[in-house]
Amino acid sequence: MDSQSQKLRFFITPPHKCNYIENREATSLFADPIFPKDKSLYSALVVNGFRRSGEHLYRPYCSSCSECVPVRIPVHKFTLNRNQKRTWNKNQDLTVIEKEANFYVEHFELYEKYLSRRHPDGGMDNPTKEAYKSFLWASWSDTRLFEFRLEDKLVAVAVIDRLNHALSAVYTFFDPDLNKRSLGKFVILYLINLAKQQNCIWLYLGYWISGCSKMNYKIEYQPIECFINDEWKKFVNTPP
Repeated sequence: MDSQSQKLRFFITPPHKCNYIENREATSLFADPIFPKDKSLYSALVVNGFRRSGEHLYRPYCSSCSECVPVRIPVHKFTLNRNQKRTWNKNQDLTVIEKEANFYVEHFELYEKYLSRRHPDGGMDNPTKEAYKSFLWASWSDTRLFEFRLEDKLVAVAVIDRLNHALSAVYTFFDPDLNKRSLGKFVILYLINLAKQQNCIWLYLGYWISGCSKMNYKIEYQPIECFINDEWKKFVNTPP
């Protein structure tokens, strides 16, 4: 039988330490690594809560926890709030350059700086070049890199995947010395605008955990949709 006509199989990882919630174990459901993948398959799995990490497509599959919630922004319904307008305006002096998904020494150096300052002892600091490349792109995905430059200085890089009718924000890293610019938030605003220009319906932001402060920024972009009980639902962020 031709491999393309075989059914896609899924596997479950052994339990391992959760990276987001203390004293919990996590498991993941992942698509068969040797099954041929393309944009259409990737798009279908993302609609069902999957995410890409390197060559692998996975989703959390924890027996006693459902805190990791896939989220996406319906870009044509999004409107800037007051704080987002300020972030957008203060970064209009940046130049954005689109590049192919290749290794660039300048990108890697910024990635190292970002992880050492923003995620020390998080398991990703002190990365090797091989780990960097295997984490951020895959041989079968339509991945692009977006450089954000202040004059000639590289200040941020966004790694995105083009899907059918959507963009997926894979990872963003930026200069931690420029906190006042809110570069991480600006990159999402830029990608929302890019998705609109490319006639996409959604921008996927990966997973959100309500009790994880590092992920709170994701629900600041309204309206946003959450994948709960295998169904996409509008989530309204109401201030406390």
